[in-house]
Amino acid sequence: MTGKNTKGKPVAVVVGATSKWQSDGRNTRLAHGKELDDSVIPVGARWGVGGAIAQKFAKEGFFTVLTTRTASNATSLAAAIGEQGGDCAIVELDLSSQDSVSTAFATIRDIAGNPDVLVYNAGYLEGRDLPPGQDLLEYIPVEMFDVAQHIASRGPFLVAKEVLPAMREKGEGSFFFSNNSKSLRGKKRYTGESLYYPRVMMRTLAQVLTEEYSEHGVHVANIVIDGTIDSPGTRALSKIQNQPELIINPVKIAEAFYYLHTQDKSCWTHELQLTPYSTKPSY
Repeated sequence: MTGKNTKGKPVAVVVGATSKWQSDGRNTRLAHGKELDDSVIPVGARWGVGGAIAQKFAKEGFFTVLTTRTASNATSLAAAIGEQGGDCAIVELDLSSQDSVSTAFATIRDIAGNPDVLVYNAGYLEGRDLPPGQDLLEYIPVEMFDVAQHIASRGPFLVAKEVLPAMREKGEGSFFFSNNSKSLRGKKRYTGESLYYPRVMMRTLAQVLTEEYSEHGVHVANIVIDGTIDSPGTRALSKIQNQPELIINPVKIAEAFYYLHTQDKSCWTHELQLTPYSTKPSY
C-alpha cells in the first residue's frame, strides 16, 4: 500500500487495476512462455484497461486506488501515475474472500475516503489452459467454475455492498462494470478462452443495481468491451500482428469511462458497447 489522500481529492477505485496481459502477466506467460519487454508500449496501454482507467482518473484530479491481488503487480503502474503528477494507493484485494473484500474497503475508507467512482475491472484466465477437445461443460473442473463465479458474480456483489450505501446516502456516485461480449448471452467456450459465461450474471447485476440505485443518484453502467485490448501480451499475438486494426486502445476505453462519470443525470447511459471499426459488433 502506498499513498494517502491528504489533499481531499475525490476518490476513484479501480478493482483489478492491472492486466493478466501486462508484460509479466499470467496470461502473457501462458501464451508466450515468458515475460515481455513493454518499453515500446505506450504507458497508457502497459497495464490494460484497468491501468488506463487509473491513469485517466488520476490525471483528472482523483485520488486513485489500485486494487490487485498482489501489491507488486501494481507498483510500476503506481510509479507511472506519480510521474504524471497523480496521487494513488495500492490495496491488496482477493475477490474470492469476503474477509479480504471487507478489509480492503475498510483500508480504502481509512486512507482515501468513500469512493466517488468504482470501476469493477477484475478479470480471470481460468479455462484458457484447457487443451483442445475439452471445450464442453463436462470437462470444466468445479474449482475453475468457482473462480469464474467469484470474479464475475459474487465479487461484484460483495464490492457493491461495500460501496453503494455511502453513494446512496450522498445521493451521487458512479459504479461501472468493465465487461465483455460474452456477457450479452450465453456462448460456448472454445479452446483458449476463459470460462466467460458467468459474465452474463455480471451484466444482470448491473441491470438490477441500475433499477435499485439510479433513483438514489447513483450511476450504474455495464461497459461491453467488444474486442481485444491493446497490451504487451495481446500485441505480441500473431493474429494481432497480422491485423493490428483488431485491437482497442485502452486509453480510449478509459476516456469512455470518464465520459460516463461526467454525464448529466438527465441523460445517463446504462450500457455502452465499444467495438473496433474493423469488426462487426457482438450481439
